[in-house]
Amino acid sequence: MEKDKITIGGDSDEIVLDVQDLVVHYVLEDETVEAVNGVSLWLKKGQTLGLVGETGAGKTSTALAILNLVQTPPGVIKSGSINVCGANVLEMKPAQLEKIRGKDVSMIFQDPMTALNPVMTVGEQIAESIRYHEKVSDKESLQKAGEMLELVGIPAVRAFEYPHQFSGGMKQRVVIAIALACNPKVLLADEPTSALDVTIQAQVLDLMRDLKEKLGTALVMITHDLGVVATVCDMVAVMYAGKIVEYGTIEDLFNTPMHPYTEGLFNSLPNIKDRKAELIPIRGLMPDPTKLPVGCAFEPRCRYAVEACKAPLEMRQVSDTHSLLCSRYEEPGFRIDMKRGERAHG
Repeated sequence: MEKDKITIGGDSDEIVLDVQDLVVHYVLEDETVEAVNGVSLWLKKGQTLGLVGETGAGKTSTALAILNLVQTPPGVIKSGSINVCGANVLEMKPAQLEKIRGKDVSMIFQDPMTALNPVMTVGEQIAESIRYHEKVSDKESLQKAGEMLELVGIPAVRAFEYPHQFSGGMKQRVVIAIALACNPKVLLADEPTSALDVTIQAQVLDLMRDLKEKLGTALVMITHDLGVVATVCDMVAVMYAGKIVEYGTIEDLFNTPMHPYTEGLFNSLPNIKDRKAELIPIRGLMPDPTKLPVGCAFEPRCRYAVEACKAPLEMRQVSDTHSLLCSRYEEPGFRIDMKRGERAHG
């Protein structure tokens, strides 16, 4: 997938995150886990990209690589480039990385229950980042910490309380306040609502959408929930076995999904218009990441698979905004057939 072939609106100099051909492996004593295999994506100021896929698809490893936080050993960023605001993260020294983490790029980790230090007040945890990056006094940093709490809907007076005094939803708001304390240009959110109940999920998603509009922060939303994607995202990248298999605008993916795996994700959702309709699950399991096939990794589970799918394949451009990794679309008239059991080949 070449960047100059996809237009996502605006000029290229507005791109704040540019990942090209990223490869991340976890090298173990007896085997190598191929977690991320040539991922390319980019994001512009104020945009939200949904990174969607099953557990084990490589979403979190991609996010950790963007911050250069892949644990070594066993993790190794084998190749690729990651540019945040024009600077290549993979070429930075530890001191340089410390300066951009929390300032230019921040991350909201998956579980708010374990993301906070239990022996520090929440205000101090927010102020710590502010003091480091903005070089202000203790008083000023604590004052801004209170303002950040207000921004995420928590009274500033609660800055002097400890994490155990907050509910799960409130803890997640504190984690968001920490991530946004220094107005980062890129925010990585790793399933920020997965540990919350449905009502609190909606509140947190509304909050993140509002903050994105107020601060102009670019957001990468890592999730397996297509409902979350529909709520907050502009662009969508569908990941499978360490590769992006379909990439496009929210309209492209929801109105005209083209990859069989994307079809499987949608077919696995309940039909609210027909409550008697049966779900159509994706058969089989994801491939062993230590023994990935040469061709399409989805081929063993795909109802459209043919012999040609076992050969190496490249991302195919469908339109200015839409691309996918599927060799069958080289065949004239081929299409997937949503919510149908038979093959569709016109």
